[in-house]
Amino acid sequence: MASSLIHQQRAAERSWQSNRPIGPDAKQQNMISGGRKFVGRKRCACSASALLKTCHATSKYLKTIVSFGGVTNDQKEEAKNHGLSIFSWEEFLILGGDHHVDLPEKTKSDICTIMYTSGTTGDPKGVMISNESLLVNLAGADSVIQSIGESFDQDDVYMSYLPLAHVFDRMFEEVFISHGSKIGFWRGDVKLLVDDIAALRPTVFCAVPRVLDRIYSGLTAKISAGGFLKKTLFNLAYKLKLDSMRKGFKHEKASPFFDKLVFSKVKERLGGRLRVIMSGGAPLAVAVEEFLRVVTCAHVVQGYGLTETCAGSFVAIPNDFSMLGTVGPPVPHVDVRLESVSEMGYDALSSIPRGEVCVKGSVLFSGYYKREDLTQEVMIDGWFHTGDVGEWQSNGSLKIIDRKKNIFKLSQGEYVAVENLENVYGVLQEVDSIWVYGNSFESYLVAIINPNQQALEQWAEHNGIAGSLAELCENSRTKEHFLAELAKIAKERKLKGFEFIRAIHLDPLPFDMERNLITPTYKKKRPQMLKYYQGAIDALYKSTK
Repeated sequence: MASSLIHQQRAAERSWQSNRPIGPDAKQQNMISGGRKFVGRKRCACSASALLKTCHATSKYLKTIVSFGGVTNDQKEEAKNHGLSIFSWEEFLILGGDHHVDLPEKTKSDICTIMYTSGTTGDPKGVMISNESLLVNLAGADSVIQSIGESFDQDDVYMSYLPLAHVFDRMFEEVFISHGSKIGFWRGDVKLLVDDIAALRPTVFCAVPRVLDRIYSGLTAKISAGGFLKKTLFNLAYKLKLDSMRKGFKHEKASPFFDKLVFSKVKERLGGRLRVIMSGGAPLAVAVEEFLRVVTCAHVVQGYGLTETCAGSFVAIPNDFSMLGTVGPPVPHVDVRLESVSEMGYDALSSIPRGEVCVKGSVLFSGYYKREDLTQEVMIDGWFHTGDVGEWQSNGSLKIIDRKKNIFKLSQGEYVAVENLENVYGVLQEVDSIWVYGNSFESYLVAIINPNQQALEQWAEHNGIAGSLAELCENSRTKEHFLAELAKIAKERKLKGFEFIRAIHLDPLPFDMERNLITPTYKKKRPQMLKYYQGAIDALYKSTK
């Protein structure tokens, strides 16, 4: 049963992806299918040939393949040689057309789906999610939306760019399907995501911080290049609206005049209809969240959850500026507590409670598929231990401040919370992405950086340095410039001396899934990063001794 569910989910993933936009232009045709809205030109799902290449040793378990695309006679013959049967979707429907069966009775505890974790710290784990978990989470999402005076209906449009087999996107799609809303898909290139948003004109957009960082960098770069008068007007409008929002005004009432005169241009760039931008998957930098809250004319909030909690367990309250930089309070259908992590100095009973976030409730998963040992490691007395470290705020919201597994000790005994540092350094306009590294045999940190090509080329031109992007990355003056900018922001944020970056390697090729360096939600796979960049890391430490 579980295996068939996995196959159904993966087949559905291929089917929907086959309809994802591939057109290069923004003026693409719209297609409505089953309540879903696609932006782009439709293409055929032709994954059968690729799938058959992997089937040479699977016939012991796999017996039948159903393709949502067409199936050729050659493919049927090849499948037969592997001891398999293969049908197109149309053939499959005809095959069962004359068979009438009573569907088995379903219960709340039945497994609805198995979703795999992204595998940032090891092999992906199959998270078994029950019918009850999904339904409670859907009802909970409606409850949260209604509590802030909002609602979703058939006129809403959701922008989907995360993998369909990721719980963050899966849950939001099911929320919108339950309301008869439309769902649009991106064309698959993160550099063109803003263009896709402008074409689809969504009302709701869920994103991971890496994407919002890119939008933030693009907007700030455009503002900086706008000339003195435009820049001065923007800065004045930004300051006045920000001050009003800090005083408690809702974003739509904080500065209607400047919304129309200045920020409407940003709103139109994002389609003109955005009401909600939800960030999840990792902490969003405070500077980025603040900026987007002011300029997008939309609710911008952070949420928190895991595959094991069926997505959202916390969500910030829109228009409550005191929750800036937090993931908000727990949603109504979960219980949450913090558990002290003494080895990291976090005390859940101190005046500022800090500790590992633990969650309890009917939304929790039913265990890891065929890994009861791993289930017992994280489920203790009914509480799921997330591995994330949180800090309760005075307003009842939670701030994610650390990760138990993403901490290491330097040779002098200082502990380094690496994700926090990457969030600090990652807001630099010159940085597209950064991976900070250290270990217990060295006394200082080094980093691998993907530079922002536009920012780097502008700096190089201004400083009389010529060359391709790869040549600029190898230039010693470029590295000195980056180290200076890293040191500057480290001082501004009052980082400790051991948290400064002492050496860097600039990689012109972005961290990508093709090299197995990141997950589909742009989380870094740290063991794989170390393996891939081991030579560069060794060279950095050697060069500074």
